[in-house]
Amino acid sequence: MARVLICEPHDDISALLELVVRRLGHEPVLYDGHDGDARSGAFDAAVIEPGEEDGLRLARELRAAKVPVCFASIYPADNALLALEPSAYLVKPFPLYALERALVTALEPSGQPVAAAV
Repeated sequence: MARVLICEPHDDISALLELVVRRLGHEPVLYDGHDGDARSGAFDAAVIEPGEEDGLRLARELRAAKVPVCFASIYPADNALLALEPSAYLVKPFPLYALERALVTALEPSGQPVAAAV
């Protein structure tokens, strides 16, 4: 079972992301505004809304630690975000199976980053 950090500013969407992570058999951890765990390497992957300042900062820290990150955003991808090499970049609204597939890929030992938005 993997630990998946969720950083989403909207409670309803966060709860939905948490449900998807649980359904895949992993442990969701909701971001609480503290970066200590992110720096300690306590996560196997993350789902982040990069449109918020906290999310973008957290994504940079996690990617520096080689933690796979899936972006789930209301904004389309731009070069600065794609430079972080996310495992997936999903534009809301997206089908839940797209997030499931992105997390499975991110958690594979040889998971390769993708640049295409779903």
